Amino acid sequence: MPSAFQFQCHFILIFLAASKGETRYLEVRDAGEDEPFLLLSEDLKRELSAGQIYRRSLRCIDMLSIEGQFTFTAEQPQLHCATFFIGEPEELITIDYDFVNIDCQGGDFLKVFDGWILKGEKFPSSLDHPLPTSQRYIDFCESGNIQRSIRSSQNVAMIFFRIHQPGNGFTVTVKKNANLFPCNVISQTPSGRFTMVIPHQHRNCSFSIIYPVVIKISDLILGHLNGLFLKKPSAGCAGVGDFVELLGGTGLDPSKMFPLADLCHSFHGSAQMKIGCDNTVLRMVSSGKHINRVTFEYHQLDLQETENRKENSIEEFCFPSI
Repeated sequence: MPSAFQFQCHFILIFLAASKGETRYLEVRDAGEDEPFLLLSEDLKRELSAGQIYRRSLRCIDMLSIEGQFTFTAEQPQLHCATFFIGEPEELITIDYDFVNIDCQGGDFLKVFDGWILKGEKFPSSLDHPLPTSQRYIDFCESGNIQRSIRSSQNVAMIFFRIHQPGNGFTVTVKKNANLFPCNVISQTPSGRFTMVIPHQHRNCSFSIIYPVVIKISDLILGHLNGLFLKKPSAGCAGVGDFVELLGGTGLDPSKMFPLADLCHSFHGSAQMKIGCDNTVLRMVSSGKHINRVTFEYHQLDLQETENRKENSIEEFCFPSI
């Protein structure tokens, strides 16, 4: 019989089925049978010829992973709507307002959020994003024509909106831009390989995998300076300015997750861990004094791997009793 966490691993889909919402701490309504995650299809991307612009209508609750022009027109009052955008790890997302017809004075709004927010939990967390939370919201009703093009700081962004009058709506164009040093990332897939590099920057970077996974770190360089590695700390990572931590939990915000393991000195080889949480995050903390790098790969846990837990598994926080 499948374990309980397998029914919860797509926690975003659970949040998308929430029953009511507020403007900033959004709990969006039922997405219905037409699942938003189906739009992550690679087949659709391959069908678009070079230079062709993809166009379609938006639903009240929607998700997009491709470039194109998207239009929402209200057929009835729509009070709790959101569209989630996601790109590849090394991509940023630009949202351009092409046309907006909403009644700001009548209570309508159209906002872009730099990242994702679900049930009050944000990605990236407030600790990891370069901007304060208040500056991550761009409200069309406040900025108007001043800011009609908005670029995200990572591979995810979202818009959320409220429209009372049938016939009103908006059109946006979504584009992708290259990001040479991806920092905060949500993975589109349950498996993959990634190298995170923080070059002399004082920042924190999180890579989020919304699945229970086996994660294998094959290369870690921390505190590299003039060809020499810094001395290893005597105990734990306390007081160390550069380290990697593995986190697990059931929500979106890394700052609210369980700390599962810390890595605070460099190594070449292999360190593997099974993490049965709905969301797994690898987070690198960098002092800005060095070039830090970590290479890892991951794949979704299957039932057999869950039942055959080994000595390097983390089970007290995330695995159910079997």
